[in-house]
Amino acid sequence: MVAIFLKTLPFFALIGLGYWAGRTRFFSAEATAYLTKFVFYFALSAMLFRFSANLSLAEVWDSRLVAAYLWGTAFVYAIASLVGFLRGLDVATNGIEAQCAVIGNTGFLGVPMLTLLLGPDAIGPVLLALTVDMIIFSSLIVILITGSREGQLRLATLKTVGIGLLKNPMIVAITLGFLWSGFGIPIPVPLNEFLAILGGAATPGALFAIGASLASKSAERIEIAGWLTFCKLVLHPLFVAFGALFLFGVDPYKAGVIIATASLPVAGNVYMLAQHYGVAPQRVSAAILVSTTVSIVTVSLVVGWVSAL
Repeated sequence: MVAIFLKTLPFFALIGLGYWAGRTRFFSAEATAYLTKFVFYFALSAMLFRFSANLSLAEVWDSRLVAAYLWGTAFVYAIASLVGFLRGLDVATNGIEAQCAVIGNTGFLGVPMLTLLLGPDAIGPVLLALTVDMIIFSSLIVILITGSREGQLRLATLKTVGIGLLKNPMIVAITLGFLWSGFGIPIPVPLNEFLAILGGAATPGALFAIGASLASKSAERIEIAGWLTFCKLVLHPLFVAFGALFLFGVDPYKAGVIIATASLPVAGNVYMLAQHYGVAPQRVSAAILVSTTVSIVTVSLVVGWVSAL
């Protein structure tokens, strides 16, 4: 376990370095925003395209894995929603809390870290989990917030969701990569090297950006942040593990990858949604800060466990 912790430590050290830079104002909020934009639209997209272009969809797709991840995620989403309902939360706030409970930092943290810790074969399951998060749950929160405010589900809402998915660079990169692979188009050497160089900036850039953005987060309403952190770092991997290992019989290696993916801390894009729609952004901010801090230990424990599967 110590060896696993030492392997994960450099990733979290980069986050810590970014946090220091943001906290001391060496890296301004504006600089953090531009770094995040660079990673999101260029470096991470290049990495995802290169990964998917060298895989076939048939190699990656696993209906059992998707079912297990979806089942475990939906179950924890339902638990968080029920607790929020019992606390008297409105639909929008309840949806945001449920989003914190299940949506991990798969793009910025999971893709670079898990493929290095668990091997290159981990990229397929990680991409599937990322796709489920983006297409199903990121769409669901937009539908819940806009539907609750307008009192009904309008066609315009679904159009907004669809356009948002089409504009998401991660979805575009993955889709284009699989299309490239599906048509059997070889990647020219100069293009492959270009993607490798640009994609190589994704890991340090993403981790530094996570840390720098955490510097602006506050830990208000710590009891709620603690509950959401428990949901994300404990309940989510636990229920995904139950679904993968006992209900759907997923291959042990693939099961380990999606369990590790489920153990990641709350994603930064949940805060972006909360801020955009004006729904409890400080609550999400605290959940991201607390879950990321605690995950330094919990992710190492989960990766150490799944490595033995």
